[in-house]
Amino acid sequence: MIKKIVIVSNEKFYDSDGNFSCDNIAEKSLPDELKKKFQIKIIGRKSKFKRAHNLETKKIETCSNIFSFIQKIFDERKDNNSIYLVLSISPFTFLSVFILSLFKKKIFTYLRSNGYEEYKKIIGSIGPKIYNLMFNYTAKKSILISCRKHILMKKKGFVVEPSELDDNWSRNISEKNIKDFKLLYVGRVKVEKGVFSLDNLLQSLNKNLSLTIVGSDKNHKELKYKNTKIYPIEKDQKKLINFYDECNIFILPSFTEGHPMALLEALSRLRPVIIFKDIEHIIGEKKGIFAVERNEKSLLKILYFIKENYNSIQQEMKKNILPNKKDFINNLSKIVSGEIF
Repeated sequence: MIKKIVIVSNEKFYDSDGNFSCDNIAEKSLPDELKKKFQIKIIGRKSKFKRAHNLETKKIETCSNIFSFIQKIFDERKDNNSIYLVLSISPFTFLSVFILSLFKKKIFTYLRSNGYEEYKKIIGSIGPKIYNLMFNYTAKKSILISCRKHILMKKKGFVVEPSELDDNWSRNISEKNIKDFKLLYVGRVKVEKGVFSLDNLLQSLNKNLSLTIVGSDKNHKELKYKNTKIYPIEKDQKKLINFYDECNIFILPSFTEGHPMALLEALSRLRPVIIFKDIEHIIGEKKGIFAVERNEKSLLKILYFIKENYNSIQQEMKKNILPNKKDFINNLSKIVSGEIF
C-alpha cells in the first residue's frame, strides 16, 4: 500500500491555476522526488508573487495567514492514513506539530539548520529561548531527522545527507589558474546569511576582486561594494553550473548553516570554498574548504593562499566523496516509511 505523506512547510508557494512555484529548491525537489514513492500533499503559506521553481507536485494547500494555516492543520485530524513530514521549526510549523500531536498523528520533523543560531541573528538574545521551547516540545512529539548530528542537540533522531547533486554536476569540469579573484555566492540575501557583513568587508579590502550573487529576490540597493553583480534565483541547472565555472572561488558568508547545498555544488565543480569560523563545523572530511576570521587580514591571507596553490587544492578536492540526491531521497524514504528504525 502506498503511504500518504503530508508535508508541512513554512515556505511560500505561488498558485497559478493549480501550478505551484516556490523559491527554495529543496522545497520543490523533496516533494517532487518523494511523490515517485508516496502520495504527497503539501500544506504551506501563500505567496502573492510568482516564484522561481515550478513544482511537479500539484496537491498543495496554501494559507494566507496563521489562522488559516491552523485551520488546515486542524482539518487533518480526520485523516487516519497519513504520516506528517514537518520541514524545520517556525511558529507556523511548531503550531502544526502541537495540533497534530493532540490527535496522536505520526510526525517526522526534518531540521535543516541550527534554529538557535538563526533565531539569535534574526531577533536577538531572546531568539534562542523561543526556539528552545519550540524545539523541546517538537523533539518530544515527533521523530527528528537532521542534516547534522549536532542540530539534534543530543536528542534521538536520524541523520541524513541532503543533496541536489546529480550526474550533471560532475561532467566537463574546468580547471584553471587565478588571475583576478572572482568570488561567487549562491543563496538568499538575508542578514543571517552574512551577505551584508561580507559587503562591508569587501568595501574595506580595497582590492580588485569581483563578487557575483545568485539568488536574490530583489535588487538589494543596500549592497555597496562596487564590483558586485546580483542575479535572481537561477532555476536552469546548466546556467547555474556556468555561474560556478565562471568564478574561481566560492564564498559562503553565513553566520549559521546546517548542510548548505551551494557548498556541495561548489565542491563538485572543483571551486575552493571560503567560509567564516562561525560555521566551520560544516567542513568535516571535505577537502577545499577554508575557514577564516571575519576580518580583512584573515580573508586576504586565505585568498592569496588559494591563488598560489590553486592547482594543488583542486587536485585534493577530487578526493571528496559528495552525497547525491538519489541516495538522499532513498534514505529519507526509508526513514519515514519505517524501513530504518
